[in-house]
Amino acid sequence: MTKRLLIVAHAPSPNTVAMRDAVLEGAQHPDIASITPDVRSPFDTAADDVMAADGIILLTTENLGYMSGAMKDFFDRTYYPVLEEKQGLPCAIVIRAGNDGTGTKRGLDTILTGLRWKQVSDPLICKGEWDDAFLPSCSEIGMTLAAGLEAGVF
Repeated sequence: MTKRLLIVAHAPSPNTVAMRDAVLEGAQHPDIASITPDVRSPFDTAADDVMAADGIILLTTENLGYMSGAMKDFFDRTYYPVLEEKQGLPCAIVIRAGNDGTGTKRGLDTILTGLRWKQVSDPLICKGEWDDAFLPSCSEIGMTLAAGLEAGVF
């Protein structure tokens, strides 16, 4: 049975596009056969997309010490429609932070606790100046969640 991994990524710059693509690349690892990744902008993601997902990865920039407005908009529109049905949804967080990412992480943790989604890995916070070394970690997040879904671990 094929499972669906929803990747909701706010990628407003070439660097965040590279991060999003690395997450997708990990989720499409050749050893993972029964996962269908679905990559969407937060603005193009609706509650029905979350309802159809078996797992979700959230990638956001840090904006003014918080998640991007696009990611906040996603949660504003989908929170209550998915609240009861998607409890326990396996999820992972990727934050591109110019500062330290703690405010963004705290905001996401609060929302995910309310939704009762299960974070299956520590949040990945790529902070400071851009570093190509962020990309393998992004790929690992995608691979970890996809492999865990495929194996039935999550």
